[in-house]
Formats: sequence, structure tokens, C-alpha cells
Amino acid sequence: MKNTIILGIESSCDETSVAVLKNGREILSNVINSQIKIHEIYGGVVPEIASRNHVEVINQVTKQALNEANITWKNIDAIACAYGPGLVGALLVGVSYAKALSFALDRPLIGVNHIEGHIAANYIAHMELEPPFICLVISGGHTHLVYVKDYTKFEILGKTRDDAIGEAFDKVARIVGLGYPGGPKVDKLALDGKAIIKLPKTHFDNLDFSFSGLKTAVLNLYHKEPNINKADLCASFEKVATEVLVENTLKAAKQLNVSQIALAGGVSANSYIRKEFIKLEEEYGIHVYYPEIALCTDNAAMIAAARIL
Repeated sequence: MKNTIILGIESSCDETSVAVLKNGREILSNVINSQIKIHEIYGGVVPEIASRNHVEVINQVTKQALNEANITWKNIDAIACAYGPGLVGALLVGVSYAKALSFALDRPLIGVNHIEGHIAANYIAHMELEPPFICLVISGGHTHLVYVKDYTKFEILGKTRDDAIGEAFDKVARIVGLGYPGGPKVDKLALDGKAIIKLPKTHFDNLDFSFSGLKTAVLNLYHKEPNINKADLCASFEKVATEVLVENTLKAAKQLNVSQIALAGGVSANSYIRKEFIKLEEEYGIHVYYPEIALCTDNAAMIAAARIL
């Protein structure tokens, strides 16, 4: 049987990534050019700057991906690219580049939803994983609870009504003076603290999420008590936010009688969140999956895997 070689392109935010995958699950290369240092001074991603940087590096990143995979253009069977959601200008760079390659090489062009890509990262990391399962997609822009019925059949069971979980982490980091990107910094500082500060938790009748109230409570408390222990505050925020994530995900798994849960997205790299979800295996016999750290953040390997399964 002939191997299928897919070139994946990801440019939805501030990472320019190109990957080469064999048969949808074997990574031959996965090059990621991060713009974190560029946007750090602004405290967040500046869309126009992100788009310009994608234009400057995408050709170089593609050549590097081909070299690391030890292939040439003639070995490529199809081009896959993320078409959204994401920053419009940033996405346009990747989509336009993918269209040009598809036309020049006379190869099929496959559009991939960015969130589907995050889910597919688990297929690369866990060859044994097959639908159906519940996937919690948590990132800077998204908090989605998804029922993965089949490889290309999805049902959104719940989503955030305001801030995404990653956005809340970034804002809490900014409040306590940790800077950008906030998620990893809150995670690190929380390890030195104790979750002893009472913070509000929001629940709805359905499986939706809300983190705006939690974030505002941290802001008000910090302004009221500027000498508060920052590590304790971060640990308390992380605990309450994670409890909501776990409770909704477990509720969804019980309602649908599903025994597999997967995490996806940049926030799934958080050490405390991973630890709390792993407890579900011991307490409820639910298998919990999550990608390796490199596949949690935006990358092209997940895009190449999403539609070739």
C-alpha cells in the first residue's frame, strides 16, 4: 500500500508552522516558528505584526520542513492548511501559500478547521485512540467541549460564554505582573503556592463555561489586597478553573456513556490540569489522553493529521 505524504500549514495566530506527515500519524517533520518574543513587549499578539511575520518566514519554514523530512516537492501527495478560526490576516497568509503550492504542484488542497486540528493531535500522540470520545479543547481563544462521534463528525456540547480559559490565564498573569504569555507563568508560580483563597465558580444548566467572573474576582481581590501572596492567588485561580473544566467534562462523559476523554489545545499543557484529569482514570475508570507538549500549541502536524485518518 502506498504511503500518503501530506504537507500541513498552520498560521492561525502567532506560530508559522509547516509539517510533513506520513499516513496521517507519523511525523516526518514539524517546524514551528514562534513569535512569542516579538509580541511579548506588547503583552499579547498584535494581529498586523503576526501577519507580516508569517509572510517573512513561511517560505523558509517550508523549506526547513522538507529538508528535515528528507523529501522533495514531488513526494507530496496533498496540501493541508488551517482556514479558521483564527486571526484573519494571519490565516490569509497560510491559505494563500497553500493555494499557490496546490496549484503549482497540481496536488489536492485540504482545508482544516483549526479546532479539529487540535483534536487530531491526540491521534498522533496515541495511535490506539479511536472515536467516540469527549475532547476538551482549551486554548487562548477557545474553550470547547466536543463529542467526537467519528473522525470527521463532531458535536459541540458546551463552550465558553465569555473569556476562553487561556485568555483568563493570560489576564490573571497580567494582573499579578507576570507578563505574556501568561499560562505557563501562572502554572509555574502556582507550584509554589497553596489554593487557600476562596474564588467564585460559575455553572450553568448546560455544559457551557464562564471564566469572566473568576478573572474579575482575582482582579478585585488583588486591587483590594495588593500584598496578597501571588503564588497562592495563582494556585487558587488554577484550582477553581480546573474544577469547572473537570466537572463539565465528566458530566458530558457520563451523559453520553463515553469512557474516553482527550485534552487538546495550548492550555492542555498545564501541569495541574493534566494531573486533575488523570485522577479520573483511578476514580471512574475513564481513559484520559493528551498530546505531548509540542503538539498542544499551534502546529502544522495536527493540521496534516486532521483529514487524513
